[in-house]
Amino acid sequence: MGESQRLKLALVGAETLLGKDLREIVEARSAKAAITTFAASGEGNFGEEEGEAVYLEPLSAETIADTSAVLIAGNADGAKKAYTLVKATGKHPLLIDCTGHLGSEPEAKIMAPLLGQVSAEQKWLLVIGHPAATALAAVLEKLANSASIRQAIAHVFEPASERGQRGLSELHQQTTALLSFKSLDRAVFDAQLSFNLLAQYGEEAPLNLLSVEQRIERDLATILAWQSTALPMPSLRLIQVPVFHGYSISLWVEFAGNADAAGIAQALASPQIEVRAQSEEPPTGVGVTGQSGLIAGDIRVDVNNPRAVWIWIVADNLRMVAEAAAEIVDTLEGLRL
Repeated sequence: MGESQRLKLALVGAETLLGKDLREIVEARSAKAAITTFAASGEGNFGEEEGEAVYLEPLSAETIADTSAVLIAGNADGAKKAYTLVKATGKHPLLIDCTGHLGSEPEAKIMAPLLGQVSAEQKWLLVIGHPAATALAAVLEKLANSASIRQAIAHVFEPASERGQRGLSELHQQTTALLSFKSLDRAVFDAQLSFNLLAQYGEEAPLNLLSVEQRIERDLATILAWQSTALPMPSLRLIQVPVFHGYSISLWVEFAGNADAAGIAQALASPQIEVRAQSEEPPTGVGVTGQSGLIAGDIRVDVNNPRAVWIWIVADNLRMVAEAAAEIVDTLEGLRL
């Protein structure tokens, strides 16, 4: 295949957990993709390619001039730099933000390919919806197709991998330090996460957990507004849990009439949602690692409300976002924006 026929992509944050998943999935799905990698900040930095140390050139107008899309998987500085550069070039190339850093920009369009929205037409800044928001919207959409929903409540359990490699490393250090009676690293969470649950991070944490919860709510409200069937906005609470990977969601849904667990399971079963029967192993964050879509299970009618059900949902947070971006990249095959 000639170089002129390759789909040229720029990946900002190739060294991050999300960036690694994104590159692997895009390259596996598209034989035409040629990916140039940049550091998370968009500045020049040393990185790794196939086990070898390499110097990553800084992101610039020249380095993205002939690319079809720039994918953001790095930090806020890298996202802002890419946004500024791409905006200055007009509508070429497409900017796909996989982090949510650019969600508040006026040109941003929230995308949720898991629900079938993959068109890249008429917009140059596409922001992948938060994985927890996308998961909730996908489940509620399926349920609403079978029965009228009155209200819903969701507890979302946040994994350490959402804070990147630093989050994973801090959770690991805290666990080993507690077992050996050493001091705890607190740079990411500014609190003890190991063997603990957090409703808030410490005051010195670089990110406020409430701001993540608010992003989930905003993205969920946006995605629900697309649906042809009116869906109530769920009440939502985000909790940071001491797990390395994978979102878990405890969802309570009340319907207009009496609920039936078997009927709920049948309504959810789809290519996007695997449903586990009560006789099967219930879904877990560990079990969903590396899998596409969602897994739902342990579906049971609320013993105190016959119109309501509890549903346990898990998803690989990084893979969901990476596959969503790859779905959009697929639409660029053969196109010159």
